[in-house]
Amino acid sequence: MNSEIRALEPKLLWNKFADLNAVPRPSKKEERVIAFMKDFGVKLGLETIEDEVGNVIIKKPATSGMEDRVTIVMQSHLDMVHQKNNDTVFDFDTQGIEMHVVGDWVKAKGTTLGADNGLGVATIMAILESTDIQHPAIEALFTIDEETGMTGAMGLKGGLLSGGILLNLDTEEDNEIGVGCAGGVDVTATRTYKEEETPEFKIGYNITVKGLQGGHSGMQIHEGLGNANKIMNRLLFDGFENFGLRISEIDGGSLRNAIPRESLAIVAIDAIHEAVFNTEMDLLAKTIKTELKTMEPDLEVIISKTGTPEKIMDLGVQEGLTRAIYAALNGVHRMSADIPGLVETSNNVARVIVKDGAIKIGCLTRSSVESSKIDLANMLRATFELTGCEVELSGDYPGWTPNMDSSILKVLSSLYEKLNGEKAHVAACHAGLECGILGQNYPDFDMISFGPTIKGAHSPDERASISSAKKYWEFVLEILKEIPKK
Repeated sequence: MNSEIRALEPKLLWNKFADLNAVPRPSKKEERVIAFMKDFGVKLGLETIEDEVGNVIIKKPATSGMEDRVTIVMQSHLDMVHQKNNDTVFDFDTQGIEMHVVGDWVKAKGTTLGADNGLGVATIMAILESTDIQHPAIEALFTIDEETGMTGAMGLKGGLLSGGILLNLDTEEDNEIGVGCAGGVDVTATRTYKEEETPEFKIGYNITVKGLQGGHSGMQIHEGLGNANKIMNRLLFDGFENFGLRISEIDGGSLRNAIPRESLAIVAIDAIHEAVFNTEMDLLAKTIKTELKTMEPDLEVIISKTGTPEKIMDLGVQEGLTRAIYAALNGVHRMSADIPGLVETSNNVARVIVKDGAIKIGCLTRSSVESSKIDLANMLRATFELTGCEVELSGDYPGWTPNMDSSILKVLSSLYEKLNGEKAHVAACHAGLECGILGQNYPDFDMISFGPTIKGAHSPDERASISSAKKYWEFVLEILKEIPKK
């Protein structure tokens, strides 16, 4: 129950998180949370602005004695990834998130939690509402649509903010101070095909891949997690090679920034091959499960008989499609040569839809090196164009180049060590943060990113550490006191 969330410490933070999570806020559908945030600012008597794309800015003067400090921009995004388990009945458009406590973790019941980036939003709300927290002048920036295009950050015009320091609260390890991030580009391949009548001698099967962990397609792309679209394609490819399997429909994955957890295909095979088809496909499924048993212990591949589909794909197009998906890189393309352990360039084959004579394949390509990002995007483009697809590159956003001489980095590094008795991990990440985009219209920002520990973001296993939230909150309060003078 959300009441147990409100009893957690620090209460200021968790109560604001509970308030926020009562408001539906999926990406691209932020109207209610925008209205909620504007109402919050107005009720506090603070200057509240909604810009032309839907970002909300709330400005609060410095507390007494802090007027001579640099104005800070505290920034988090309002939207959340909407993912749920197949057996969870939930409508992200109308329902608030149902939360509960499991040990040291706050989780949601079968859905994403929205701690990414709801805990950042709740932090800023708590500080705006407070009457006893010491802080410099604050410009709270709540952006929209971070998860599916960063259009809020892209649409933020120069001149609305006067702050000199940007505190981005969207990092997901409490011992990490973020100083850089990857840029990204959406790669979308589409084509039409001719549907054929299914011959009388064929029978229908459903193939289901499910039980994968899923996760963040940036932060977790190097972990070796299973990709439902790639697993499904392996099954379809093998089924065609050995038994002449024909595809009727495919529905795999969901959002570009989520590693695909599930895929469903409707296929047809020759009735004469039914027994050997079941035997051989079962063997392949067991092989795949063995390969992935360490990372994906709950992987299921279900092959079940169903009614014969009326239509199947044109044979030539099917061959091209399965070969293209097989060839399309998924995972790490290149590790950084400059920052040990950092993924430089990667791709997530996120969405595959085949239905009613149309194919759509969606990928998200990320890189901290612009030229490498475009190189991999062009590699994917060439792969899909060879099969007759039209390929569009869209939603391109820049990375954030680290500044190791940053003044605010020095403040946070010193404070972290003082509070915790150890050095923070100063790092760039492979996720997309809005800092790189915001820095285009505000090039003088001194930017930093940090946050509480959140695991499993972008999946129904998303969870936020209670002890980490307390540690993070204390860190925030100390940072506000140590903002340098103008």
